[in-house]
Amino acid sequence: MKARAIAVLSAILIAMPFAATAQNYPVTQGKTYKFEKVADGVYYATGGFGSNNVVIVNDQDVLVVDDGTTPAAARAFIEDIKAITNKPIRYVVNTHFHYDHTDGNSAFGPEVQIIAHEYVRTAIATFDVLNREPFITSQKTAVPARIEALTKQIAAEKDPQKKAALQKDLAAAQTNWSQLQEIKPTPPNITYSSKMVLHKGAREIQLLFLGRGHTGGDTVVFLPRERIVCTGDLMESRLAYMGDAFFDEWVATLGALKNLDFALVLPGHGVPFGDKGLITAFQGYLTDVTKKVADLRAQGVTAEEAARRVDLTSHQKDFPQITGPGADVRGVRRIYAWMDERAKK
Repeated sequence: MKARAIAVLSAILIAMPFAATAQNYPVTQGKTYKFEKVADGVYYATGGFGSNNVVIVNDQDVLVVDDGTTPAAARAFIEDIKAITNKPIRYVVNTHFHYDHTDGNSAFGPEVQIIAHEYVRTAIATFDVLNREPFITSQKTAVPARIEALTKQIAAEKDPQKKAALQKDLAAAQTNWSQLQEIKPTPPNITYSSKMVLHKGAREIQLLFLGRGHTGGDTVVFLPRERIVCTGDLMESRLAYMGDAFFDEWVATLGALKNLDFALVLPGHGVPFGDKGLITAFQGYLTDVTKKVADLRAQGVTAEEAARRVDLTSHQKDFPQITGPGADVRGVRRIYAWMDERAKK
């Protein structure tokens, strides 16, 4: 990419380390997933293909939050959960409709209740999710492009060791592409509108819709006794993808999130954190990016040019993946569309 190209990494990418936490938790390593035990019966699962997930082991059963990018990823997740419990999975909560959180849904049998906000069912059932963002950029075009690039590199490479490494990368990309073909978008079979509460023995599990934000139907899973909240991509430990956002409402919804009595956030990407100040920092980023992009739009600048030019480096101390001017073009296009929608009202 050019030096001035997008500096903010898409939140759809698989999670990477971030300095939001220094806490070390007991770890159980499965074949694919690493499970960090953050509380009694509560595990933060990382290392798979797609979202970071949460496993809640109850007296008689298991509830999982999100399930990854493909049925293969979900099957690996299901198999690895056996390393921490032999109790059956009976509930899957989709925090929102994006592919990296829901495209494992079809791997679960009819005995499993898949629960989400009612917007998620509508989105998966009607949005043609495999032919729209964020799936198109992150998977449908990116993976074939990587296969093509690796194939060319292998043909040109003379060093046997480097060629072998490239061939290994090519095989992984081809496997990835094959697994993507298996996806069958599967809507939740149970929905709610504002709040659902599950009582599992002594554990209370609240499913809350606090307002529109990252998407039109984000669920946070709140464990009041444990003071833990699972936020999906409504709040990550880093900048989130903005391509389906409702910007002013997102800021307000994050305010409602801060009002919950929690000590630990388990995000859909990134790392666990406990500082509500990070939420405040993201509210500031959202307010700033919206204003600055709106100013560029008022100058007649295209969304693509605005994505290259918008300067958000003042937020670098809170979000170190910002390395220079620029923002994810998909999010900037959404700001333009969102402003058009508001102008029509």
